[in-house]
Amino acid sequence: MSGPAGTTPHASSRAAVLDVIRAAGTISRVGLVKATGFTGATISTVVRRLIDDGLVLETGRAESTGGKRRVLLQLNQSSRFAVGVHLDHAGLTYVLTNLGGSVVARMSRAGVGTDDPPVVVARIATEVDALIDGAGIDRSRILGLGFVTPGPLDQTGGMPLTPPAMRHWEHFPLDRELGAAVGLPVVLENDATAAALGEHWSGDIGGTATFAALYMGTGIGAGLMINGVTYRGAGGNAGEIGHICVDVEGPECWCGARGCTEQLAGPGAVVGAALADPELVRSAGLTSTGERPRRIADFAAITRAALRGDPRARTLLERSARYLAVAARTLANIMDLEQLVLTGPSLAIAGSIYLPVVQEELDRSFFSRATHSVPVRLSRSAATAPAIGAAALVLQSELVPLREGLRLPDNLGDAEPSGQPAVR
Repeated sequence: MSGPAGTTPHASSRAAVLDVIRAAGTISRVGLVKATGFTGATISTVVRRLIDDGLVLETGRAESTGGKRRVLLQLNQSSRFAVGVHLDHAGLTYVLTNLGGSVVARMSRAGVGTDDPPVVVARIATEVDALIDGAGIDRSRILGLGFVTPGPLDQTGGMPLTPPAMRHWEHFPLDRELGAAVGLPVVLENDATAAALGEHWSGDIGGTATFAALYMGTGIGAGLMINGVTYRGAGGNAGEIGHICVDVEGPECWCGARGCTEQLAGPGAVVGAALADPELVRSAGLTSTGERPRRIADFAAITRAALRGDPRARTLLERSARYLAVAARTLANIMDLEQLVLTGPSLAIAGSIYLPVVQEELDRSFFSRATHSVPVRLSRSAATAPAIGAAALVLQSELVPLREGLRLPDNLGDAEPSGQPAVR
């Protein structure tokens, strides 16, 4: 391999070139030379192989800059696909994405309750088959299945510490059992990290080098991306801001600590406080007694009441948002973030209430605010972000494997207009 490969995070020149084409949208071979630092001969060889494998297409020519118009390249979006599955206490979400990470099929199913893991794995295999068959996709074009759950995960493909509702999943060999059941390679990740990777793969975070996806489903976590590389930490469980202490005298958390963000800001905390207010129970139409499978539904009902103008509901959500904002500020201070994305099923429901509270906290108290701000935005795919990120995990691991700790090239842009902006 020619060129300064050490300046990219990729495991090979092929991975580097394919990732740059993905990130740029359209780019010429000359643009690839500039972006990667590889020689023209290397780029020609790699591009030809990518075209022969059906992964890349030639798609017209760039506008003339005085010489010969350059041929533009782009991903062949329909050449490969990946399945993403998100298992949460509230339910199962399935997506099928194309090579660019766009969703071509999706479905949601009820939660797994207290079913034994082998029963759930058999059910997932059946539902994955239905997803693929329903989309009419040739199974040979599917690279694998990404499976994400609330963390933490261990290096043997299991969950060593789980929320109370999932205790029976502890140390179950998810990757091995799922792989055997679905007949596809399986990659595991926690849901918040997957959500961050999905934002990166889709290009929604633009040229941002260091950002976090703050995730809230039934629990709270964060996925971290640094220079285009997912930061996972020593055990693969970085970003657990749901277990940052925001009140040293606060309630005990299932993790063993006190005053965790998840205990004070999570949907369970909001629903629990609402159920203690009989008037709010009536006005919001709450039906549960706090059982975990109903928490998202009741959280949604409280949000609807708040948006209708119910002051009790609004007060509970804004209190939750303030706790979440303090945890977000702590994360921003530690990571010196450029951007924060709010995502996950709960923030898909209540993001319009949470976003201004989190943004105000960062504008007011972020330590480095004198040098730069931290814009906060709501993900465009907040409800299904972990499943989309799970599929992106497969695409990345199979097609553009990275060498951890290095970064994408800065110069993705082409010298000539290409009709699409170059994004990382």
